[in-house]
Amino acid sequence: MSTVKGQVKNQPYSYQHYQKYDELLYSPDTRMHTATKPFLFKGDLLAKYDSIQSLNQVDSDNIFMRKIFNEHLVEIHKEDHSFYLDFLPDFVIGKEMIGADKRTTWLNTRGVQVGLNIKDKFTFYANAFENQGVFPNYLTDYIDRAGVIPGQGNTKHLSNNKKDWMYATASLSYDFNEYFQTTLAYDKNHIGDGYRSLLLSDFSSNYAHLKFTGKIGNVQYTSIWAYMNDPRNPRIDSLNSGGRFGDGIKWGAFQYLDYNATNRLSIGFFQAVVWANRNEAGHRGFDFNYANPIIFLRPVESNNSTSPDKMFLGLNAKYKVFDNITAYGQFLLGEFTAKEFFAGDGYAHNKWGTQLGVKGFNLFKVQNLNFLAEYNVVRPYTYQHFVSISNYSNNGEPLAHPRGANFRELLGMANYSWNRFDFSLQGVYSRYGTDPDYLTNMGGDIFQSYRTIPDMYGNYIGQGVKNDLYYADAKVAYVLNPKYNLRFEVGYTQRYNRIEGSPTEKSGVVSFGLRSSFRNFYGDI
Repeated sequence: MSTVKGQVKNQPYSYQHYQKYDELLYSPDTRMHTATKPFLFKGDLLAKYDSIQSLNQVDSDNIFMRKIFNEHLVEIHKEDHSFYLDFLPDFVIGKEMIGADKRTTWLNTRGVQVGLNIKDKFTFYANAFENQGVFPNYLTDYIDRAGVIPGQGNTKHLSNNKKDWMYATASLSYDFNEYFQTTLAYDKNHIGDGYRSLLLSDFSSNYAHLKFTGKIGNVQYTSIWAYMNDPRNPRIDSLNSGGRFGDGIKWGAFQYLDYNATNRLSIGFFQAVVWANRNEAGHRGFDFNYANPIIFLRPVESNNSTSPDKMFLGLNAKYKVFDNITAYGQFLLGEFTAKEFFAGDGYAHNKWGTQLGVKGFNLFKVQNLNFLAEYNVVRPYTYQHFVSISNYSNNGEPLAHPRGANFRELLGMANYSWNRFDFSLQGVYSRYGTDPDYLTNMGGDIFQSYRTIPDMYGNYIGQGVKNDLYYADAKVAYVLNPKYNLRFEVGYTQRYNRIEGSPTEKSGVVSFGLRSSFRNFYGDI
């Protein structure tokens, strides 16, 4: 049977999968736009994608062996279209070794993914997962507070710390030509070259959005309009009787202009606006002032001096310092007063964040040994707004860094692939400040109102109750089938959080399981 590869494909973003493309993306021999993810795979990137999914093929005429090691569960290849379908198991068992609660942790997930490509223009991808699980104590506390599995969605709280939730992704893209693509999706976005993003990250749950991407020469422009949920501000009836009618609604518009000045240097400009579907003035809905995909939004926003919307500007840049090492960074600006900024007196309304990082591939000339080192810092109150319905969040979680604000973070990651084995190592240190009580706003909790800032001056990063977080994670996986990332995985995660005036939170979980899919799960919080 002859097979014809589709010329465009979708693949959900996760750092662990996408870092396998670094040798192509960050080579000084290429000039590719790397900051806006997920990618639409085409050209050289699609060829790399196909090569990764075809590694270590088992030579067998046995259909069972081919399905386990080489192929999708269902594959159809025709001259003008292709289709695939896979069952995605995610079964993990673990044991808490250090924490006071020596609980058994586990994950029981049954999932499915489908992909469809028509000619060289249309591509569709979808997955769905039904999940139950028990998590370490620190994650259980987070889930109970937020009501959300990190980056996954709302959960039912069952007995004995069990959680039950659904997770689904869908993405439909059309590649008009070399210069213009559009995507309609229920998915995430990530803008930046690092593991974290201070501009727009893939941490929060999926959200419905429409994305346009245009390219002229070495300039690429991306515009995203998003429809998001806010469970902390539920809809109520017009008589204000207290009846609940689902989560609150918020909207977002995100624009990113990326310029590849040379094969080594890229500079990008970012702008975002978030607004409530309904505020104190009543129903508002989608604001068509922000529908223009061409212009940046700040001039529009400046025409409304009493706007209730949350605005951000940002820069993103990378430079390929050596043939296999790239330096990258971000700067996010929420509010800025030049006189106060340079005075250094801790003015609360100077809201900014900075990222500096370095990443590389084939370290020490070892093929498939990739690394990343990154520093992130965000001022207190940066992502807060008047009310939480218009802050920089989606579905009860930050749209940027998982920590919110009021923190410094240093992290390192290493990945190595050898034959069918994948090795990963991650370490995180973070100094951050939390609120001493629910009435005091020290700037880390983005769901607080910045109308409740206690002091306009004297603010500093890490203020409030001091926390020192130490996190380490190591995993070894044997990849059975790269088509849907089916693998046996063994891992160990250790976390210490030293809290000023309180006992240290301790956790050490050893786990193993049969896993699949490319979704990202952020346990490093």
